[in-house]
Amino acid sequence: MAEQARKNSLWRTFHDKFVVEERFMEPAARKALYRTAMVLIAVGALLFIATLVGVLQSNTGPWGLDESIRDWLLSLRSESLTAVMIFLAVVFGPVALPIIVLVVTVVWGVAAKHAWRPIVLAAAMLTGVVISQIILAIVQRSRPPVELMLFGADHTFSFPSGHVLGACDFLLVTTFLVFSRRKNRRTAAIGFVGAGIGVVLAALSRLYLGYHWLSDAMASVSLSLLILGAVIALDTWRTARIPGERITGELSKADAPGD
Repeated sequence: MAEQARKNSLWRTFHDKFVVEERFMEPAARKALYRTAMVLIAVGALLFIATLVGVLQSNTGPWGLDESIRDWLLSLRSESLTAVMIFLAVVFGPVALPIIVLVVTVVWGVAAKHAWRPIVLAAAMLTGVVISQIILAIVQRSRPPVELMLFGADHTFSFPSGHVLGACDFLLVTTFLVFSRRKNRRTAAIGFVGAGIGVVLAALSRLYLGYHWLSDAMASVSLSLLILGAVIALDTWRTARIPGERITGELSKADAPGD
């Protein structure tokens, strides 16, 4: 009996720490989150389909902007700007970004009362990597000419951009998971503006350095919107409770009205 009680206690501790995180909100607020998730998924899907069709039909992306944007960025190249863009490419690259994500998720998971959100962040990042690798292998689009690349030759496929998708997922999903628990909308708006600026900088660095076309970055942003919408829907379904609904996590009860 004592052993069974100990196992039940361990499971309850694991369950409350890693499986559940619940919060109360008004019914209208929860519906708004679901609507936002559906809009993001729809916009992301439509934008990705439009981009993919443009790439498959003409290899110039929708609206034929790939080469004109490339030529414009080529005209802006300078030593100082190149150094900045290389720094951004390294930060959002396949070595530094996974380390940043690992540190953030581990520290967040250990320090927080619940580990639900860092787990969701890690899952969203992994989902983005898997999806991008599958699409890369299917589409097999060539990168811009190697002689235009400023940070070493890269002969892998370019659609979508892994750098941009990783940056989008990390910045957008983290911003939502952090600010969705705060009632100050101005702070949340500032957070998403900052995330948007980071996404633009990540995309510009890849285009400027000559590794991707504009449509590669557009595809990554659209996929990230899909992932963000899925995260919002999942997080709302799992954590958002309206007054009167049952709370399943012992630690979550501390957040209930009147407790």
